[in-house]
Amino acid sequence: MRLLFIIFSVLAFLLFARLWVGQGSFPDIWFLEKQIKAQNESNDLQSEKNRKLEAEVSELKSGDDTINAYARSELGMIRKGETFYNVILNDKQAVPDQTTPIVKEDNFE
Repeated sequence: MRLLFIIFSVLAFLLFARLWVGQGSFPDIWFLEKQIKAQNESNDLQSEKNRKLEAEVSELKSGDDTINAYARSELGMIRKGETFYNVILNDKQAVPDQTTPIVKEDNFE
């Protein structure tokens, strides 16, 4: 009887040790849950970026006004008959993050 109790005690100890050490243990599951949470947050950020890009693509497909505005702001393009003025500020702190060209329209009509 005593031998049987010792065998069952050792088996129980091994089974409980498996819960705390190795693959499938509680710490391993907690670590995997943290990874899943971090990945879900990353997926949410990427989904938001994708949604914004899809909205921008649909705007660019919708009309010439959007393409014209994009060409002016991002590529610095101007129309025929316009004069481009680039404003350079001396103060480094006053420089905006993204420069927007100032365009003077000359109507020759």
